Amino acid sequence: MGPPKPTAAKAVRTISQEAFDDLVKENIDDLGMDPTEALEDAIQTLTLQGVDLSGIVTCVPGEGGVKANPVIQCLDRLKQLDPDTKDRIDQNDLDEVVELLDKLAELCGVEGSGNAAIATKNGGVELVCSVCLKIPTSGCERVFASALKTLALLLHDLQSTETFRTNSGPPTVVCILDDYIQNFDILNNGFSVVAAASTGNEVLKESFMELKIDELIMKILSDPSGQSKGSIQSLYDAIRILLTPDDNRVVASQVYGYARRFAKIGVARALVDSLHAGLNSPGLVSASIALKAVAVNDEICKSIAESGGIDAVLQCIDDSGEQGNKVVARTCCSLLSKYSVMKASANLLVKSHGINLILTFDVDGGLRDGEDHFSLAGSDTNKTAIVEKGMDKLIKLSARFSDDPTILQEVMSLISVLSLRSPENAARAIEAGTGDLAIQAMEKFPAAQQMQRNSCLMIRNLVARNPENRQVFLIIFHIFSIVYEMLLSFFHSSVLITILLSNGIEKYIRKAKQSHESCKEAATDALRDLGLDDYNL
Repeated sequence: MGPPKPTAAKAVRTISQEAFDDLVKENIDDLGMDPTEALEDAIQTLTLQGVDLSGIVTCVPGEGGVKANPVIQCLDRLKQLDPDTKDRIDQNDLDEVVELLDKLAELCGVEGSGNAAIATKNGGVELVCSVCLKIPTSGCERVFASALKTLALLLHDLQSTETFRTNSGPPTVVCILDDYIQNFDILNNGFSVVAAASTGNEVLKESFMELKIDELIMKILSDPSGQSKGSIQSLYDAIRILLTPDDNRVVASQVYGYARRFAKIGVARALVDSLHAGLNSPGLVSASIALKAVAVNDEICKSIAESGGIDAVLQCIDDSGEQGNKVVARTCCSLLSKYSVMKASANLLVKSHGINLILTFDVDGGLRDGEDHFSLAGSDTNKTAIVEKGMDKLIKLSARFSDDPTILQEVMSLISVLSLRSPENAARAIEAGTGDLAIQAMEKFPAAQQMQRNSCLMIRNLVARNPENRQVFLIIFHIFSIVYEMLLSFFHSSVLITILLSNGIEKYIRKAKQSHESCKEAATDALRDLGLDDYNL
């Protein structure tokens, strides 16, 4: 068993197994250390020198050594069954090959064990690729499934994926997938390999695209038998990763063009079909994320909307609300926010009569500079529709999740967008009770940095073009909505101002400004737009 892989910053030097063993031996022979002390000293010394020990079998001499390591034993036996002198693995050895591959997969699947690194450092990737090439083509589904499962676990870093590429990995895997397109285990394990190999490797993404992996995916998604619908989660993961620009070595990724290719051949529409299974589908979240990755331009977003994508996602959101499934709700809301930024899709969403559904869940983590957090609210027409149909829903949501600042911050983010440059919407938001929401939340969760910031942004947008709203924030303090409404029915607003003038939101904004660096600018702007002269203090 080897140590966990160090961080990239520390992995500046490597060492061979032989050199490591020699160092331990020198500690014993030359320095008189006992075996355990010699091993610990070697590990500590090399670690301090910045040597990457991932893939090194660290064991005490005299206890069997490297050859006793179960990973090494599996690899050695596989090499015996797959000699370089043979073009095919003997039919009689296939059962043992499967047993060895399954054992290797089990060992490499142990989190934190370092076994995958040991296997790759000792030729595991090359060996499994060779096994895949030498398996007889007929009647060997079980062997291919085991080999692909093992290979997916071995591809854990850039070096291992490059080894996979140089050993004909991509064409081998695509060929197996194409030949066994009706075998669930092979498809699931094979696309796990595609996902693992393509992670952080632009060259491998290109290799798979050149092998027309998109057409193969479409072929599987359009399978009339429907066996793959919602069940092959790794297929959706492969789509997402193939379309993610995650290789820091390249200046300009090609994934945008790949997404257009996926959409052109119908993958976007096929993914929409996958969503119709709803919460009963184990691949719902993965399919939603994959669809979000494909939706990169207006044309694609329009096709998603026109093929029933909005209705399908809204139904999933509705069901997730009833069942309390926040993961599905967040994922589907994130998907809607992605393709509803396009005007055509947004209009269809507004007309769907399901707009309130997306107002009851948070999306991707708060309004940030330069981001249109809730893209649907980007046009004035859509803002009006959301305010008319969903503002009360938002306030009810904040009451329902009043103990969850992450939900409250999302409500505030949306209200900020809705109120931006829209006096009418800001007035409606105040009427609905956003003043109470801001004060109660800022008082209750002073340490919730993103929520405090979103509250400042919301307050600013609510009062920037509505000076009449300023008094609401300057006088309301710790008044629950029902009490506030009762007071309004009995007293003139000026009486309330006189009674509560010494209380209000100002001190909470100033506290957020002092406590959180990320709140300073938003808090300053909120204080300024509230009409306070000392907003810069």
